[in-house]
Amino acid sequence: MSSTVKRLLTFFIGIPLVLTLAFIPLYNHLFLNVLILAFIFVSACEFYNICSKQADLPPKALVVAIALIIPIATYVFSLFGINQDFVLWILIIEVIFFMGAECFTAKTFENSLKKIGFTTLHLFYTSYLFSFLIRITTLPVLTNYFLGLFFIQVFLCDSCAWFFGVLFGKNNRGIIAASPNKSIIGFAGGIFGSVLFSVIFKLIFADILTFPMWKVVVLALITSLTTIVGDLIESVFKRSSEFKDSGNFVPGRGGALDSVDSIIISAPVFIIAITLLQLI
Repeated sequence: MSSTVKRLLTFFIGIPLVLTLAFIPLYNHLFLNVLILAFIFVSACEFYNICSKQADLPPKALVVAIALIIPIATYVFSLFGINQDFVLWILIIEVIFFMGAECFTAKTFENSLKKIGFTTLHLFYTSYLFSFLIRITTLPVLTNYFLGLFFIQVFLCDSCAWFFGVLFGKNNRGIIAASPNKSIIGFAGGIFGSVLFSVIFKLIFADILTFPMWKVVVLALITSLTTIVGDLIESVFKRSSEFKDSGNFVPGRGGALDSVDSIIISAPVFIIAITLLQLI
């Protein structure tokens, strides 16, 4: 089976599944959060492999286990109404833990700066930033619809960028060194798709999503741009460590991290955007 067919199957099966889970609010979207935690776990393992080519890191099991604390805490805090600001405190404690551990366990220190730096990046990227997707599942109002809107903006940007890039992007690739196979037409198509389907989503649920259409368009523009940036950021990480894919977890997509790299960056920005746009 070709990678294109696998990618299309993933699109037509995966996206409806995620959107369905987004509209099952049982226990603050328990089923969706279980899926998110599974992806965080695999992504954390994959990102550890990428970082470990650059530096001698603490044991993989320890780093991945600690990386899971923040997303789990984010979900548990939402169930019991605990302030999500405490999640940042957990990140601070985790980073201090690894810095302190290096002080007491290292025999030589020529690798210490890289070790601490890459471990901190690992926790920030695959744990703290990723946990903002869980925060979207805990929004106080219109949670199902904001989840649906977010996934549509990210997935349709990614899919339309691929589609437009394959059809029309052959002569405008190689502009961005981080991902030379990506095209300007692909980027433009991704942004267009994100905005278009966000507008359609707003029209379908016009009686529920009563805020102005221009805010939906601005939100889609912001989310689609960060979706593109998120994809490029992971490309930089992989190229730095000479990885083609982060793994083979998702058919046609590569690793788990390859499938959620855009979400990791766009989720926190989405929350910032809907707050500044006064949608919540």
